[in-house]
Formats: sequence, C-alpha cells, structure tokens
Amino acid sequence: MPASIREEVGHLLGSAVARNTLTRLHCPSCGSGHVAQVLGDNGGISYVCTACGHSWS
Repeated sequence: MPASIREEVGHLLGSAVARNTLTRLHCPSCGSGHVAQVLGDNGGISYVCTACGHSWS
C-alpha cells in the first residue's frame, strides 16, 4: 500500500478514536466484545457472541 494511503488511513483512524466514533458491538447477554456478524435465515443480518453463543438480530 502506498505510504500516502497509509498516512491518510492512519489520520482518519486517529480522528475517529479521538472523537470516540469507533463503535464495537457487545453481547447483550454476557457483555463480551467477541461478536460475529452472520447472515440470518431470512437474509437479514444477525449477530452471535463467540464467547457465550448468544445470538440476536
């Protein structure tokens, strides 16, 4: 990856962290941040906690 792209991505990421705009999903059951996004049975998006196995959409 060209240096200019790495610099720009780093700049954007740094700005997002500074503004606290990076979000991370947490399991509503156990609070773990180990969450995977999966395709649901009806084509929708669902989530599953890889720590406790809880799933939700």
